[in-house]
Amino acid sequence: MIEHFASNKSATDKNAQNQLLDNLPVAVYTCDAKGKIVSYNTAAVKLWGAAPQKGQEAYCELWRVFYPDGEPLPPERCPVAVALKTGTAINGEEFIAERPDKTRVHILSYAIPQFDEKGKLTGAIDTLIDITAQKQGESTEAMLAAIITSSDDAIISKTLNGTITTWNEAAENMYGFTREEAMGQHISLIIPNERLDEETVIIDKIKHGERIEHFETVRKSKTGLEIPVSLTISPIKDAAGTVVGASKIARNITRIKDADSMLKRYADKLEILNDFSKVVSESLDIETILQIVTDTTTRLTEAAFGAFFYNKTDDKGESYTLYTLSGAPRDAFEKFGMPRNTAVFNATFTGEGIVRVDDITKDPRYGHNPPHHGQPKGHLPVVSYMAIPVRSKDGSVIGGLFFGHPEPGRFTEEHQQLLEGVVLQAKTALDNAKMYDEIKSLNEKKDEFIGLASHELRTPVTSLKGYLQIFERGLAEDDQNKTYIKKAVRQVNKLSALIGDLLDVSKIETGRLALSFSAFDLKHLLREEIELMQYSSRSHQLNFSSNEDELIVKADKQRIEQVIVNLISNAIKYSPHGDSVNISLSKKGNKARVEVQDFGIGILPEQQARIFSRFYRVDELAAHISGLGIGLYISKEIITRHNGQLKVTSEPGKGSTFWFEIPL
Repeated sequence: MIEHFASNKSATDKNAQNQLLDNLPVAVYTCDAKGKIVSYNTAAVKLWGAAPQKGQEAYCELWRVFYPDGEPLPPERCPVAVALKTGTAINGEEFIAERPDKTRVHILSYAIPQFDEKGKLTGAIDTLIDITAQKQGESTEAMLAAIITSSDDAIISKTLNGTITTWNEAAENMYGFTREEAMGQHISLIIPNERLDEETVIIDKIKHGERIEHFETVRKSKTGLEIPVSLTISPIKDAAGTVVGASKIARNITRIKDADSMLKRYADKLEILNDFSKVVSESLDIETILQIVTDTTTRLTEAAFGAFFYNKTDDKGESYTLYTLSGAPRDAFEKFGMPRNTAVFNATFTGEGIVRVDDITKDPRYGHNPPHHGQPKGHLPVVSYMAIPVRSKDGSVIGGLFFGHPEPGRFTEEHQQLLEGVVLQAKTALDNAKMYDEIKSLNEKKDEFIGLASHELRTPVTSLKGYLQIFERGLAEDDQNKTYIKKAVRQVNKLSALIGDLLDVSKIETGRLALSFSAFDLKHLLREEIELMQYSSRSHQLNFSSNEDELIVKADKQRIEQVIVNLISNAIKYSPHGDSVNISLSKKGNKARVEVQDFGIGILPEQQARIFSRFYRVDELAAHISGLGIGLYISKEIITRHNGQLKVTSEPGKGSTFWFEIPL
């Protein structure tokens, strides 16, 4: 090429040569011995970003130049300057050029000095090759290589037939196979056998150019350990866009899975504790509480089974009584007999504290007692063992909770802490239940006493009433003593009614309140009772209203009469400043409804729900009115036993309306 430029060619040859140079895709220019540009082709103008003036501008005046590392390159160190100065060719010298528009390009310069026939230096020809794209590609590849090398995620590439082609350091750490061991192997090297079908599905999607993101699955390590991973798989394409393989990024999500599992267990335990707190706080039955405690603690400790044993001994002072069991059938314990006072159980029943052992069969306290010297044949397998004493309010040990699991090391410090919290709460519930049982027992004794006392009082009161009536009949009408006898009879009648009410209460509590049903006209009964009570009441007008000709009910006439009398008597009693009571009878569907309205002191809303309770009185409003608070209690029970209802509507200071309904 130098010879062509140096020799004297014909005009035709020069034109052909110029066309050839101008059409070259590579930038080429020539300069004289002083470095002034003499000629250049189109590619050179495009690379420079401007067209120089021939013979006036030097090669170094078209742009700013830098070393490859970015440091400024002095003009005398440019490849053409070196070639002109030394007379030697510069082959592939790299530098960076900044064009007039401030864009930078990476250049390889091939500067060749030119000489005439006498060997005198006449100039140089410089070929400039733009390697910007190549450098960017190298930079990108280097960056990607650095990312792949330093990534904490396993990055693997494979062909479409599953052959591994790349394997980074994180893949070595995750799966345990070195790069040399993995390269060229099939990807099934790290796929569990039961998940090999996943690879077929993945490759099928990759072949269609699909990308798979965040696919959670399991892969195996060199040691066989299964590792939960999240996979992102992308197709690899060649220059023509054809899918030739796949790149796979695998992230170890063991910690995430463990954290999710821990959060779920934590949430489950909170739910269990919440349910336990609610149920155990509402129950006053010892058996129910102990079963709930056993079930809850068995679930919280993740034990295979749990049991509560009372701290009771047999006549030999050794056996304990099984009370509740969770996670196993009851005969799994009972057919082997109760645990005895051995070294293993003694620590719990004496209240020393929690016993937690990873393998009870290796504990020095285990296996020293005949006849089994350990667990009987066929017993529930126990390796992991934990037990905690359950104390009462006075500190005495009432029993123990025991937990077992066939695998070693199943019970942790966390389980122990949960167990302590539940047992502490259970202790309060058990104390409340025990107190409730004691109160219930006292209450039953009280009811028994009331029934017995009422029954025993009825006979002498009846006799007293009879003697007074005989004495009254023997006195003359004008005898002053007759007035006192009548007053005494009235008081005896009150006492007799009170004794009757107390007997009714006793019968209700013991379930012995007998009813005798018959058909009768409720309207007729109401009229009779109102007439009788009007005769004895001078303070209130009893007003009766009903649109029914008759209302036939099938009920205990005497007991319904008792309710009517009680309601009207209360209406008179609790409206001391009123002068009337309204009584009405109506038909409501298939039921008869009786209403008794007074205009007295009324009842506060919060007291209305309790007004039908035994011995309850509204003392704030009626402290000066006598009564025991059992009339409405008895009336409520009578109406309820008739499949009816007794209710009240009231407003303090304006009066009350008591009403009951019973079936026709």
